[in-house]
Amino acid sequence: MPGFEYAGDITLSSSVTDLDRSIAWFQEMLGFEVVLRVDEAGWAEVSSPTDGVTIGLGQSEAVDGKGGTTPVLGVVDVAAARAELEAKGVSFEGETVEVPGMVKLATFFDPDGNSYMLAQSLVG
Repeated sequence: MPGFEYAGDITLSSSVTDLDRSIAWFQEMLGFEVVLRVDEAGWAEVSSPTDGVTIGLGQSEAVDGKGGTTPVLGVVDVAAARAELEAKGVSFEGETVEVPGMVKLATFFDPDGNSYMLAQSLVG
């Protein structure tokens, strides 16, 4: 078991080219509801039928359509979780990023190069 604490939520992040279109698709096709939208960050989250699991939609100029979902693991303290994983040899991409008043994010990779994120909510 890790020494850091999970926050109890998971966000599966996907890149999209049109945030409004993607939100509408998730609402109309799957019945999901918007739980968070931050236009200045090009980000929205829609609910899933599973408690604590949301789909994050990040607007991007180029999307290759091959998936690329990045599971985002909610943690209580991103710095502590990152330090523990780095000490175990886990590779991270750049520095931890902070969207003020919203979230701290740290992207890391599994042995095959698949990306995952740690996220610490700064809301509330």
